[in-house]
Amino acid sequence: MKKIILATLAGAMIIGMTSCSSNKKLLECQEEYKTLQGNFQVSKEDLAAANARIAGLEGQLKVQQKANEDLQRSLEQSLSTGSQSNVNIAKLVDQINESNQYIRHLTELKSKSDSLNLILTNNLTRSLSREELKDIDVQVLKGVVYISLSDNMLFKTGSYEISNRAQETLGKIAKIITDYKDYDVLVEGNTDTVPIKKENIRNNWDLSCLRASSVVQYLQNNFGVDPKRLTAGGRGEYNPIADNDSDLGRQRNRRTQIIITPKLDEFMELIGQTPEN
Repeated sequence: MKKIILATLAGAMIIGMTSCSSNKKLLECQEEYKTLQGNFQVSKEDLAAANARIAGLEGQLKVQQKANEDLQRSLEQSLSTGSQSNVNIAKLVDQINESNQYIRHLTELKSKSDSLNLILTNNLTRSLSREELKDIDVQVLKGVVYISLSDNMLFKTGSYEISNRAQETLGKIAKIITDYKDYDVLVEGNTDTVPIKKENIRNNWDLSCLRASSVVQYLQNNFGVDPKRLTAGGRGEYNPIADNDSDLGRQRNRRTQIIITPKLDEFMELIGQTPEN
């Protein structure tokens, strides 16, 4: 009889352990699904924004090409009728050449920026493991590479000390940064809206700045990244990418972004000006 009771108890314990294990896996799967769902929504939003920017740039190029065609027609008309002086015709030729040069530079520099960022992004994502990619999101927007790292991977809750888990990942990112020496790096801390309760941290502004500074110093001290290329900044709770009313939204907002910017001052100057008409 005792043997039967012991066997029954052992069977119940095994079933209980199996049930706990199954529940744990179910919870993990549910959390992973929520994360993937959130990342999918972000990707959709980023794609829509990217398509809008592409449409805007294409529209700008079309306007410039139309202006160029108008200039050429004016020149042809002037040559055929002889109604313009040689000085005015020369001016039209100069304007056409300037317009052509503007379009050529705009196209070439955009292509160069896209190619460099694509190579950089591919090199980074190939070096990251499947587990790391769960906590890292890499995007290219407006010619800038954004590497978003979750606070769960980088820090302990309410802390700005780099975790052991993050060391290998930051080493991979540091290698990309050092390989591309013509890029500047901004590290930007972001938090959710939950108030911080620490004696040495006054509020989320402090926490976001301290976290960004920790990452910058870690890249400099542990991996030799040139500090002249690094900038640390915090945006507190004021740069959310999701609703702070849900756990998933707050989790997405608690992040540190490493923003890698190519030095394309000439490109930005061209975007900000147009040739004389």
